[in-house]
Order: sequence, then structure tokens, then C-alpha cells
Amino acid sequence: MNIIEGGVTSAQGFRAAGICAGIKKDRKDMAMLYSEVPCTLAGTFTSNLVKASPVIWDMDIVQKNGKAQACVMNSGVANACTGAQGDEYCRQSAQEAADALGLKSEDVLLASTGVIGMQIPIDKICAGIRTMSGMLSDLPQAGSDAAEAIMTTDTVRKEAAVTFELGGKKVTLGGMTKGAGMIHPQMGTMLCFLTTDAAISHEMAQKALLSCVQDSFNMISVDGDQSTNDTCVLFANGLAGNEMITKEDADFEIFREALSLITKNLARRMAADGEGAHALFEVTVKGALAREQAVTLAKAVIESSLVKTAIAGHDANWGRIICAMGYSGAQFDQQKVDLTFRSRAGEVLIARDGVSTGYSEQLATEILSEDEITAIIDIKEGSETATAWGCDLTHEYITINADYRS
Repeated sequence: MNIIEGGVTSAQGFRAAGICAGIKKDRKDMAMLYSEVPCTLAGTFTSNLVKASPVIWDMDIVQKNGKAQACVMNSGVANACTGAQGDEYCRQSAQEAADALGLKSEDVLLASTGVIGMQIPIDKICAGIRTMSGMLSDLPQAGSDAAEAIMTTDTVRKEAAVTFELGGKKVTLGGMTKGAGMIHPQMGTMLCFLTTDAAISHEMAQKALLSCVQDSFNMISVDGDQSTNDTCVLFANGLAGNEMITKEDADFEIFREALSLITKNLARRMAADGEGAHALFEVTVKGALAREQAVTLAKAVIESSLVKTAIAGHDANWGRIICAMGYSGAQFDQQKVDLTFRSRAGEVLIARDGVSTGYSEQLATEILSEDEITAIIDIKEGSETATAWGCDLTHEYITINADYRS
């Protein structure tokens, strides 16, 4: 597999655009994604009981049709908690895109991100759709424009792409995502759009996506708040010409490996770009009896506010990590736990068998002062492992969210 520069326009037949439609001031705020041919569709969404109107629209298409050909996205306004009017604006947006692209409204997915409780400016949305339909391009810059247009408090756009072979055919998979705050997904992600020219059935695409999301986007947390708009969709148009993947065979495993590579890449980028974050914090729990045990422990550590503030202060306050593990609900023997911190500055064993090693505080501080930090926790019970990604918690997080609407 080869990681390449690119995003959602990397695979054959996909075009995109991103523009400033006037929803936000002087920033790109609308994007469009389009495939030259109909696509097999897979998707997973927020498990928050409160779901935005575009989430409900997309869930219906994924579950009933399992295919689509385009997606319209906007940032600035989430179209969540907007009642029947929000649902009607979804219908109008999809129909506008369908008319502009020569499709049916049920061929068009929708995604919104931004302030909850505000109605979307439907006139600007429809005007933006008409503009973008005439400027769709398969150039890498078009994909980057789309990735920029879905950003909210993100500081960088997030794209990734990979090429691989299926049955002797070159296949490409690309993706883009946004997310820096309100990140704590369960069976969903923030906004993520994945495109591939692989031929794969809806059932197998859905199986692969759910599997990869569990190990990537569902293993990150920035602030413990779960969005109303979490959406992750995969478009597969089949233009690579490989034999259709219809079962869990060798080709399916190759495809899933590529999808896992992209989703983990994008997930790490989102955790690193958490609101106000200065450092990516990776936690690997190994030596577990069961994967579920390792997952629970790793996520408890990255979600702990006290651990996150210790990382922000470059403070090896490792007792907070053991404490978070203790209230996670997973069983383990604290007298078996080894804890190591690692970064570009080096590595230090902080605790062995649940007690301090008498480590150098100076070395630990140097290691924790890097912008990517890993904690390796060995509970020495079995062979299962899990990795979760988070970030430090800084004063900037409060500043960003205290005046988000202004």
C-alpha cells in the first residue's frame, strides 16, 4: 500500500468543490462531492438521541437505498434542533443539487456542522449549490477546497489517500474529515467523507466501515461531548474495474486494511488538532485478556480531564492515569501495571508493578514537552491490545468555546 498526497478527488471519477457561500464571513463554508457514476454507499452516524436533520436524511438513504452519487456540505450552521423547517430545508437542498447535477434527490447526501439551534440560510445554500455544480473538478486542489470548507474550529484541513491493488487492478481510496471540538463519538465520527474507485457491495462496504470506525474514530476523544451531527460515509463507484467484493475474502481484507489505514490517519489528525491542543496524546494498553478490556482502559485515560491537564503541564502525574483506569469499569490488577511515557525526546519507565520506579522528573518533563506523546500501559494479563488518541486540555479550549458563536 502506498500513502499518496490527496483526498476525496484522488480516486477515479470523483470531483469536488469548496466555496465561500456567505454563511461565514470571508471563509469557505460550502462543499460539494460528486461521482461521475452511481456509488455503493456505506455510512455510520451519531448515537446521540438528538440528531441533526441532515443526519436523519442520510441515515434513511444509507438504510433504504445503499447508494448515492453526490453530497452537499456546509459549515457554520448545524441544522440541528431546527424542527420540521430544518427537515424541509434538507429536502430543498437535496432537490436543488439533484436538479443541478441531473440526479434524483435521494441520490444526494447532506451534511452540516456549526452552531446548533439555528436555521440554515436556505437561499445561500441553494445559490452555493448552483455555483459549485458548475465548478466541480477532479484536481487535488478541489478536494483540498472541499476539506477546507467543512472546517469549523479546525486549524488545518485533514485529508489522506492510499493506493493498493485488488485482483491486479490499481485501486485508490481517499478521504477528508473535520473535527476539533465536540469530539467523543460512539458508532460515528464528526464529519468524514471517504471515496474509492473499488467495486464493493453495500453489505461488505458497510461491514468494512463499521469495523474500521471502531478502531479509529471511536477511539478518539477531545472533550467528552458527542455531536448531534456525527456522519461518516463511504462512496465506492467501482471504476477501478476490480471484481466486485461480495464476501469476506482476501480482497475484502486488503480493502479493509486500506480503509483502516486512512481512518486511523484521519482520526489521529483530529485528535492532534483538538481545540486549543498543544499535543497529541496516544495511549496504548497491552497485555489485556480481552480487547474490550483494553479499549475501556485506554479510552478512560484519554478522556480524563485530570490526565489531559497533566499532559498540558508536561507533568508526569502518573497516579491520575492509574486512577482513571480504576474507575473505567474494566477489571485489572493495579500491582501488575507497568507505565511508560515515550516521545521524540526519549522514553522513560514511570511505574513498574504499580509503583514508581524513581524516574527522573527532568527526563519525564522533557518527554512530555513534545507535541506527540505516547503512554504505554502494560497490565500483564494476556495478549490483547488497543490504542486510543486524545490531546491535552489547555486554557485555549475554554477561550474557543466560551465565545464560539461570536
